[in-house]
Amino acid sequence: MKKRTLPELIAELRTNENIVNWYEMQPEEARTRPFPESVDSRITAALERRGIARLYTHQEEAYRLAAGGENIVAVTPTASGKTLCYNLPVLQAIAKDDTSRALYLFPTKALAQDQMSELNEIIKEMGIDIKSFTYDGDTSPTIRQIVRKAGHIVITNPDMLHSAILPHHTKWVSLFENLKYIVVDELHTYRGVFGSHVANVIRRLRRICRFYGSNPVFICTSATIANPKELAEQLTGSPMRLIDNNGAPRGRKHFVFYNPPIVNVPLNIRKSATVEVNHLAKEFLRNKIQTIVFARSRVRVEIILSHIQELVKNEIGSKSIRGYRGGYLPKQRREIERGLRDGEILGVVSTNALELGVDIGQLQVCVMTGYPGSIASTWQQAGRAGRRHGEALIIMVASSTPIDQYIVQNPEYFFDRTPESARINPENLIILVDHLRCAAYELPFKETEEFGPLDVTDILEYLQEERVLHRNGDTFYWANQSFPASEISLRSASQENVVIVDQSNVAAVKIIGEMDRFSAMTLLHDEAIYLHEGVQYQVEKLDWEHKKAYVREVDVEYYTDANLAVNLKVLEIDRTRSRGRTAVHYGDVAVNMIPTIFKKIKLTTFENIGSGPIHLPEEELHTSATWLELTEPDPELGTKTLEQLLLGIANVMQHIVPVLVMCDRNDIHVAAQIKAAQSGLPTIFIYDHYPGGIGLAEDVFKRFDEVKDAARRLIQKCPCKDGCPSCIGTEIEGIDGKRKSVQLLSLL
Repeated sequence: MKKRTLPELIAELRTNENIVNWYEMQPEEARTRPFPESVDSRITAALERRGIARLYTHQEEAYRLAAGGENIVAVTPTASGKTLCYNLPVLQAIAKDDTSRALYLFPTKALAQDQMSELNEIIKEMGIDIKSFTYDGDTSPTIRQIVRKAGHIVITNPDMLHSAILPHHTKWVSLFENLKYIVVDELHTYRGVFGSHVANVIRRLRRICRFYGSNPVFICTSATIANPKELAEQLTGSPMRLIDNNGAPRGRKHFVFYNPPIVNVPLNIRKSATVEVNHLAKEFLRNKIQTIVFARSRVRVEIILSHIQELVKNEIGSKSIRGYRGGYLPKQRREIERGLRDGEILGVVSTNALELGVDIGQLQVCVMTGYPGSIASTWQQAGRAGRRHGEALIIMVASSTPIDQYIVQNPEYFFDRTPESARINPENLIILVDHLRCAAYELPFKETEEFGPLDVTDILEYLQEERVLHRNGDTFYWANQSFPASEISLRSASQENVVIVDQSNVAAVKIIGEMDRFSAMTLLHDEAIYLHEGVQYQVEKLDWEHKKAYVREVDVEYYTDANLAVNLKVLEIDRTRSRGRTAVHYGDVAVNMIPTIFKKIKLTTFENIGSGPIHLPEEELHTSATWLELTEPDPELGTKTLEQLLLGIANVMQHIVPVLVMCDRNDIHVAAQIKAAQSGLPTIFIYDHYPGGIGLAEDVFKRFDEVKDAARRLIQKCPCKDGCPSCIGTEIEGIDGKRKSVQLLSLL
């Protein structure tokens, strides 16, 4: 078989009838400037040996402003050389004064490891004794001591800063006394729950810097979002200068929307996106074209991976296609990243874990299984394909979900809009109280002291009443036995993760991954099929009390999917808007969740081949919600029909809301009830999936008309006749469900 080139495959793809939109981005030349004179000659010589003779315009501006003491946020596309925006001023400061220190924050361990190897290569070329170390959970105790005493550049993640560095700041005196720069990379990832926590961690960091007499400059870098300057200022509490004049070159890129063919016309059901992705990826891989496939969930990654490995094993060998996602252990990830960089691995199937700037070289093709959920995320994934001068192809394969169909039928929504704003709420009371406890453990609190923009005296007095703090004069001191940082997870709503233990080999029982508590309820229950690296494991026992799932390797023809029953109670109403026959409220709710049954679904045909019960205790979550009530429902509709209409509208909103408020699909949930507990009225709840809420439901309350209009447009534009999985879910017997849903939305 003769191998075909990428341009040949692109030409062939242009004739494919499933392509609904073809967007071509023209190549761009680089815009550069010479190195500023102040840069140490050893640094410029090292960079020249690595092929960097001049700086891109954004790199030069970043150096100039940061070296001049200004806080900056640099926003340019993926692979545009952002690392030099911070490495250059940091290396220059240390070359000039050996006592200078810098702290690098990356959102993931993988990214921190990756950046360290690149930085150390430059340092080696420079021939200056600069010590840079990663400090994370994998760092051995002996190296930890060296890092604390002698590390010029400490590379870590927010979790380690929060739990291992700040609480033990007395061991890090030389770092905090001489800290010149704090680098916050991949700024756009700090949104929602995680971002709200990290903003408070940075408040604690600045407090400790003040105590040791340093006032570091912040250098932030971000992928494209609508409000980088605002987010950087909210996160760091410092004024920022925005740098967005990208000078990096770009090859020609083709961005293609692919809508699978309809297989059931009345129901508007399309061929599975997964099947189409497998078929497309197989073509590129058979022709030895390096390809990345993105999937939305861990389970989907593993399903696609096993299918593609099977399809190409005879031609290129299944080992040259790998999976990549959260839950893999660090050593495995390093090996995969290395294989992609040096071309040994031809294809990778990943969750959004590879959206971030982990260096995996520049692949030629990127295939997305469905819309990633936000414009910013989509551009991040697309940026993974395209060498600086070569041609690149990005294909987004739409699924049947409402939002995917909305995007492919309204390409202007995607191509003409700026990426979304990232939102954080550092003042969320639960998050704030947690970090005030940590801050008081680290250093005593003066009564007049501020923490961020707030006067926190009331909270400190509350903690004093709870006997967590002790007051002496105008100062609050830590008065508890516990270590507060260990109880607080920055990333998930639940405090403890479930550890996954593989018992396949009795002689060598090993831990293969971990999962947060809420996800474990539906993915790690007894008899669940858990997929890891394309290998199937059956959960033999979930020990809920000790947070361990015991699994054994199996080879079966199905995967499992669990049902979660959700009950909501309104605790308090804060705001209300009444409109004719409906009312929209915002306030606090209690959500009770219990997994009920699981289904076994055949891998090849996706048909249901069995089910079983799940026995787990109920979990309760107190959070904020926006909910809309039909105060005068149409009596002609009947209870059953009205319930189906509500479920249909909730189905659409579950897809629309995360896109409009820019959050992960798991951060906000939508639930419909025909008789809500507090009022007995038909109600749709939209709630933050996080204790105490982080402001997402509040945003929905403020922008309710926008949410409603987007939902109505999506239903109207769907090409089905009476309702389908791409809009309201299914046909509703006896009425025109689509028309009635649109009428109901207009009523709101």
